[in-house]
Amino acid sequence: MVKCNIPLELDAKAVNNAANELIIGGIVAYPTEAVWGLGCDPFSQTAVHKILQLKNRPESKGLILVAANMDQISALLSGLSEDQIQTLTDSWPGPNTWVIEDSNEIYPAWVKGEHSSIAVRVTDHPLVMALCEAFGGPLVSTSANPSGMSSAVTEEQSVSYFGNTVDLYLSGATGGYTNPSNICVLDSGKLLR
Repeated sequence: MVKCNIPLELDAKAVNNAANELIIGGIVAYPTEAVWGLGCDPFSQTAVHKILQLKNRPESKGLILVAANMDQISALLSGLSEDQIQTLTDSWPGPNTWVIEDSNEIYPAWVKGEHSSIAVRVTDHPLVMALCEAFGGPLVSTSANPSGMSSAVTEEQSVSYFGNTVDLYLSGATGGYTNPSNICVLDSGKLLR
């Protein structure tokens, strides 16, 4: 059973229950910066495939990871230049997703899809940070909606999409942003979203 130090304004029991669900391969829906997300352990092929199936999303597209801090993705960042690290440091934590080459092949193909890179952000959302900390690493974080449908912005909307096919709903508010995170390629600076 996971226990971590969670800010008092957050429901520590709920966060730890969600982290434990993730550890056993479950799917958790939770609020992110702008929309509700679905999360799982990126190293659990079964859990990732369940999310892809729920969303009707092809594996080839790849998924975003979310982390509590840069330490949680330090292995991915180890080969980057000082300028690249500074770019990341200047934009994190916050709603900025960076596509980073996974040259050491840390993350599995079922998360990266047809890409050699991985999309990742270090969140500034207190509940997501606490969840990643309680879990002990980055999580898959993809919008809580079937492909082609609008992103869920409330827990009720998430439930209406997925019902009991999601293992746990972690109640909370989104971070107040109106749009999902920017997605940029770190090597080129190209804006993808």
